[in-house]
Amino acid sequence: MQPSSITSCKRESLIVVSLSGGKDSTAVALLARQQHAAPDCRFVFADTGNEHEITLDYVHRYLPTIVGPIATVRADFSYEIEAKRQYARSIWPTEGVPEVFVERALSVLRPTGVPFLDLCLWKGRFPSRKAQFCTQHLKRIPLDQYLLDRMLEGYEVESWRGIRREESLNRRNAVERERVAEGFDIVQPIVTWSAQQVVDFVLAHGVALNPLYRQGMHRVGCLPCINCQKDELLEIAKRFPEHIDKIREWEHLVSMAAKRGWTTFFADSFLPGETIEQIAERMCIDARVRWAKTAHGGRQSDFLRESAPAACSSVYGLCD
Repeated sequence: MQPSSITSCKRESLIVVSLSGGKDSTAVALLARQQHAAPDCRFVFADTGNEHEITLDYVHRYLPTIVGPIATVRADFSYEIEAKRQYARSIWPTEGVPEVFVERALSVLRPTGVPFLDLCLWKGRFPSRKAQFCTQHLKRIPLDQYLLDRMLEGYEVESWRGIRREESLNRRNAVERERVAEGFDIVQPIVTWSAQQVVDFVLAHGVALNPLYRQGMHRVGCLPCINCQKDELLEIAKRFPEHIDKIREWEHLVSMAAKRGWTTFFADSFLPGETIEQIAERMCIDARVRWAKTAHGGRQSDFLRESAPAACSSVYGLCD
């Protein structure tokens, strides 16, 4: 009996690191470079359209000098927006939506090319802590598609991500490695690290952190993020008022695309007896900025909080 001429072929492994421009993903990229040869690593950035220009510069100009080329993926909601446009035209009137709301929605339901804004136009609202669909649609889906494309090229893929357990309650049970149904492994090598350990690791390798960390930012993905803290929002308002202007304009556009006629970037609980106008006024970006300037309790203005920001206001000890 002749031996079979068919031999099994082991698939080539590929490490894909998801980069955001933040400290955690930068640390993971450095670990990947330490442990694997350059041809075995790919780096990819999901551009949400709501990043600060400093983050984009860090990802597109600085980090490639450290880790090598970085691919960019962007979500596209053109199909979803057109489908909503057709739905608003034909179905909203049968559901009792006022004609003025229908006409307003039709006037803005066009793709802008800004993934975050287009996602919100499609949804007719902004993400919130309880409905954080931004991560799924703007990052996970386009990044997973990048991974699946590499698998179609014949690679055995590992997706390395900068997830840490102490970041949030939702991540407190995060594991270091798991196999997912799509057929690739998710590896989270810094899952047990503290934020300070991450900062120290990156700096120990002679790599600079995103400059936004010296300007009061706790996170440097979306700016602002729907989860940003009071002090962080205050820093953004002081240092980057143009980004507050951007959110104000987005609130206007997404409100026009909303079935109920309004929405705000930051969500909050409703107060008894509030009208729609009162809710929108209390939760709009300008009201949130005014709140960020108040002392603890949110009722009394704080002169110190309204003063110009310090040259450096890092929460990670980067000003020493």
